[in-house]
Amino acid sequence: MSWRPTYRSSKFRNVYGKVGNREHCFDGVPITKNVHDSHFCTVNSKYLAVVTESAGGVRLFLCPFAVGASGLALPKVCGHQGNVLDIKWNPSLTTSSRPVRVWEIPEGGLRRNMTAALLELYGHSRRVGLIEWHPTSSGILFSAGYDYKVLIWNLELGEPVKMIDCHTDVILSMSFNTDGSLMATSCKDRSLRVIEPRSGRVLQQASCKNHRVNRVVFLGNMKRLLTTGFSRWNTRQIALWDQEDLSMPMVEEDIDGLSGMLFPFYDADTHMLYLAGKGDGNIRYFEVTTEKPYLQHLMEFRSPAPQKGLGVMPKHGLDVGACEVFRFYKLIPLKGLIEPISMIVPRRSDTYQEDIYPMTAGTEPALSAAEWLSGINRGTTSYVCVYPDPVLMSLKEGYSRPNQLVFKAPVKKEKKSMVVNGIDLLENVPPRTENEMLRMFFRQQEELRRLKEELASKDVRIRQLELELNNLKNLSPNGV
Repeated sequence: MSWRPTYRSSKFRNVYGKVGNREHCFDGVPITKNVHDSHFCTVNSKYLAVVTESAGGVRLFLCPFAVGASGLALPKVCGHQGNVLDIKWNPSLTTSSRPVRVWEIPEGGLRRNMTAALLELYGHSRRVGLIEWHPTSSGILFSAGYDYKVLIWNLELGEPVKMIDCHTDVILSMSFNTDGSLMATSCKDRSLRVIEPRSGRVLQQASCKNHRVNRVVFLGNMKRLLTTGFSRWNTRQIALWDQEDLSMPMVEEDIDGLSGMLFPFYDADTHMLYLAGKGDGNIRYFEVTTEKPYLQHLMEFRSPAPQKGLGVMPKHGLDVGACEVFRFYKLIPLKGLIEPISMIVPRRSDTYQEDIYPMTAGTEPALSAAEWLSGINRGTTSYVCVYPDPVLMSLKEGYSRPNQLVFKAPVKKEKKSMVVNGIDLLENVPPRTENEMLRMFFRQQEELRRLKEELASKDVRIRQLELELNNLKNLSPNGV
């Protein structure tokens, strides 16, 4: 019997990356110079939030997508005292520093610089490096600090409800399975852990001697974990694990010999895995299967500009008409540029492609914080659906139903304007350095000059109108 090569057909084998047009990019953004292993940006369907550098300290650049490159003059979130190491949306904006802050962005966007957070969460003894929202519950937030602890916050109370202290070193990454009943962590002590978050019990633990783990991600409902890190020869490497048996990885594959950290991004709808290295210009993508060899390399997006971080657009914000299945927002600090990269499946038909857009996770939480803390999971635990599935949505019809189940934070009274010498102190943040004070002084001088010119022009106009009125009176026969 003659040998025949086996070919595997895939609907995603021709996926290609497309850089957005100039009008869809954001330029002139002073991206932060912090070297922490984070993306420093987060994306939802309305806004892009980026950690930036400024003379007065760290600020968040928040811009609607409808504004594009002209949004640099928009107000910023500038109430941080230290470095912001992580930032997440869901649905409020959350930033990790010390303390963790939760920001509520108004429906119409910011009209002035925001300095007061909705919530300030104090609980860690050292700075916070990671924050993650629970995937199905409302108002449950996880924070991991440099004190080697993970705190679970109930934002309806504004207090921590659980502390996980099984780690012996700095926590590098956190990831949740589909229903949020399990949490996987990678730690600087070279250990990979699968934890039941409500009890804090470690279900599985692997001491990775040959594979130094940096990042971990759950692969949807496959009961698999994927980690990125370095081999014993300092080559970048990925490994596939069975979440119920971490004694040995199922697959280990070397990527290259570069030194930047590999960030994994997994799309549970298309089963595609994207790998992007910090400082690289390329993005590799694979298709994950349940059969050997488990990882099928598809293609690679190449770019000469190195990336500092990547933000990911949620599924309900993609361009379905262009067959877009994934979208990155790439931070390029050398150019001060943020450019979108769309992953597109080439199709000739203009109709809706249901095979590449299955039902996806919606924006409405499946259960409240109290329900999750009581032990309820929403999702499929094995082959039998014990509880209702997480709230799903179709990309064909869009999603317009309002979010009914959201956490209720403690109510704060809205601050009124504080006007001193004609300056609104809430809208104009006081200068913190000499350079900022000089810039503000020159701006005020320019504003005074403009107002004087406008006043002089109005005086001339008033005199012209008085002369015209006198002429009309002189022309009339009776002076009326």
